[in-house]
Amino acid sequence: MVKSILSNAATIAKILQVHPEARDVCPGLTLGNAFQGAVFQPGFPTPSSCESLCKICILAALTLTFRMKQVEKQLEKHSEKRTISLSMNPVRKKSKKKASNRRHPSVSIRDVAKRANVSIATVSRAVNGITSVDPELAKRVWKAVGEVGYVPNPQARALVSGRSHMLGLIVSEITNPFFPELVQEFENLAVAQGYEVMIGSTNYDPARTESLIRRMLQRNVDGVAVMTFGIEEDLVKKLVEGEFPLVFVDAGPKLPNIRVLKVNYGEGIREAVQHLAALGHRSIAFISGPLRLRSAIARRDAFSNSMNELGLTAPAGHIVEGDHTMEGGMAAIEQILSHAELPTAVVCSNDMTAIGVFHGLHRTTNTVPSDISVVGFDDIHLAQFMLPPLTTVQMSCKLLASAAVQALRAGIEPNHPRAAQKEWHIPTRLVVRQSSTFPRGTLPALRRKAAADPANAK
Repeated sequence: MVKSILSNAATIAKILQVHPEARDVCPGLTLGNAFQGAVFQPGFPTPSSCESLCKICILAALTLTFRMKQVEKQLEKHSEKRTISLSMNPVRKKSKKKASNRRHPSVSIRDVAKRANVSIATVSRAVNGITSVDPELAKRVWKAVGEVGYVPNPQARALVSGRSHMLGLIVSEITNPFFPELVQEFENLAVAQGYEVMIGSTNYDPARTESLIRRMLQRNVDGVAVMTFGIEEDLVKKLVEGEFPLVFVDAGPKLPNIRVLKVNYGEGIREAVQHLAALGHRSIAFISGPLRLRSAIARRDAFSNSMNELGLTAPAGHIVEGDHTMEGGMAAIEQILSHAELPTAVVCSNDMTAIGVFHGLHRTTNTVPSDISVVGFDDIHLAQFMLPPLTTVQMSCKLLASAAVQALRAGIEPNHPRAAQKEWHIPTRLVVRQSSTFPRGTLPALRRKAAADPANAK
């Protein structure tokens, strides 16, 4: 009996090897399943002796033999159906007929010229912003452009005009909220004036700066605004040709087509120092930016000059170099607080430093502004939402972006009304909020503190 079962098992294995599809035709084709089906049939008694176990083996063998016959019949039917199916579905030859182009033909410059009743050359000049086109004709052309849905091809425009209508913008870092705000204003203005923008950040890395400038030149940008407030002039001078339009902040290399945005740091910082002095502050500290940046040096010098104008001097320990980050602000205020004489106010080289000072003072028993007044620089959007809102010197991103776009266009467009202008002046001004008040211990400060005490309220 056992030999019969093993023989049937070998036969099943052979069937499955030759016809693997048998698993799909008859699921569960195994000796184990046959044995299980024989033993656990409804009403079948549990084996209790050797004799009953032999009966089970006989029944399993019979069941397995019966299933094998079923499988053989179903395999024959399955094979016949597959043969018929294959014969009824012959391999189709690929059609040599080309697929029809269902796309509507694109609108061309000829359609615009026909709608506006002008020549193609007139449409080309109007679309490319050539100023010699009669204003009425240009208006008619742009009306036709809107009516027919014409979209100028930028590559074609570049070939015709010799310009890509793309401006490059390089900033120092994206983590400082000042630069994303500047990028947004720059892009809004450039796009509104018919230019696209390619943006990159240097993260103060000279190698990255060089790679970024090379990529912009490879993309054939019309000009680049280098808004890093750094000292990349020598690198840029090495990479670009003399006539390439460039815009810098504060100063630039000695090249013919360079324009500079001159930020008046002294104006706003002088207002900040005078504001603090008017409140009664005499011990005022300053946290600068990294002194490898020209703008950081200019802000530090503006602070020192403003203090000298009022006959005030800051101890050496009260002028600390930071790095224009919140972490740098926290480290700088810790260094200042380590001195025996504490300042009553701190002026910071940017708002991120001032926010770091807020957090550094929060870790101590000193509070802003009751113990130490804090003034920032930049007036980023976040400044007004600090607790308390930050008093700061505003350097308008909108004014900077507007001047940068205008200066680039002056260097790119020969007939620009300000083509001869080489410098744009950017003002700064103090925005007074609640992070600056009277010095601690003074009579006005004591009166203010008493007025704020709920115990004294009537």
